[in-house]
Amino acid sequence: VQLQASGGGLVQAGGSLRLACAASGRIYRINEMGWYRQVSGKKRELVARITDKDYTNYAESAKGRFAISRDSAKNTVYLQMNSLEPADTAVYYCNANLHNYYFIDDYWGQGTLVTVSS
Repeated sequence: VQLQASGGGLVQAGGSLRLACAASGRIYRINEMGWYRQVSGKKRELVARITDKDYTNYAESAKGRFAISRDSAKNTVYLQMNSLEPADTAVYYCNANLHNYYFIDDYWGQGTLVTVSS
C-alpha cells in the first residue's frame, strides 16, 4: 500500500491550498483517512480525519478554516485549507487506516511541505 500526497507549496497568509492524498495497492477497505502535520522538533499532530461514513473531526486550530473530504472511488482524501496563517507552516502527512485483505493497519504518506508567509 502506498499513499501519495500532493498539493503543498508556498502561499501568503490569508491564501488557500488544497492537499490531496491517493492510496493505492492492496486495499480491501479504507476505514479512515486523515491529515496530520509536524513542525521540526515538535510532535506530529492531527489536523483532520474522515471516516468511511463521512464522519469528520478537526483540530481546534483547523475548525472553520479547513475542510476534509474524500472520493471513495479514487481512494483519495482532500484537505482544503483556507485563511492560512504562518502558524500552519508544517510538513503535512496523510494517513490511512485500512484493511489490506490480511489485516488492518495504519499507513503514512511521504509528507508535503506547506509554507505560509506573513
